[in-house]
Amino acid sequence: MNRYSLRVSSLPLSQDTLLPPDVDTLSIDEVAKRLGVSANRVRTLIRDHHLLGVSRGGEPAIPALFFDDLGVVKHFTGLVEVLLDGGYSRDDVMAWLFTTQDDLEMHPAQALHTHSAREVIRRAQAQAF
Repeated sequence: MNRYSLRVSSLPLSQDTLLPPDVDTLSIDEVAKRLGVSANRVRTLIRDHHLLGVSRGGEPAIPALFFDDLGVVKHFTGLVEVLLDGGYSRDDVMAWLFTTQDDLEMHPAQALHTHSAREVIRRAQAQAF
């Protein structure tokens, strides 16, 4: 096992099965480039739950929906904090983010990019407590 494998295995990653198969993901290096930070900083963001990722083929993969042109999509970090503070596990949060809300006709990760973002935050607050 090389040093990189040790670092990857220490990351709190969810199972890939929590993501729909059509969800695009980014590698740690791609996220680092997008955010203008080091790969180690991205790993820290994952460990601190400021980003969430899955293990895809044994490698960390971060859903591309967690980002917009400015970086991490607005409200994402706060939304994750609300759910974690309300008793959700990291896996629960990932599953919730990618479970379609019938009345929104999309899942919360998609809704963060629309006018429904505040409604997603409200729902998270109501469900988490």
